[in-house]
Amino acid sequence: MNAVATPSVSIEALESVSIDAESFNHESHVYAAWLYLEQWQLTEATRRFSAAIRKLTKQLGAESKYHETITCFYMQLINQRRSAMQQRSWRIFRQDNTDLIENAGTVLNRYYSKELLASDLARKHFLLPDKLSSSES
Repeated sequence: MNAVATPSVSIEALESVSIDAESFNHESHVYAAWLYLEQWQLTEATRRFSAAIRKLTKQLGAESKYHETITCFYMQLINQRRSAMQQRSWRIFRQDNTDLIENAGTVLNRYYSKELLASDLARKHFLLPDKLSSSES
């Protein structure tokens, strides 16, 4: 069994925008979302997480990188998969959900067309998937 390193990010660091933005990669995003869902119910966790990410992108001058549909969809998917777990730990979640981290584009393409995700509306507002998933991993 390979060891799973825990990303170096916390809710406090994200909300105070005191994280190292260069090391805040996709896995760190997923881990931070998981942390928010450990603290709050889905609606509040999503509100707080998306506000923190928007604040970070604004401070970095990269506001166009924020994507509401991807953020909210990932929060819902992470929440769904966490809810199905018998034992909640990041290590187990990470090992059982490698697709969310290593194949993010594939996961999104299972549910969303490229055209929808590229739209300004999807960047600014959460939109439901426009594709049906053939199966949920």
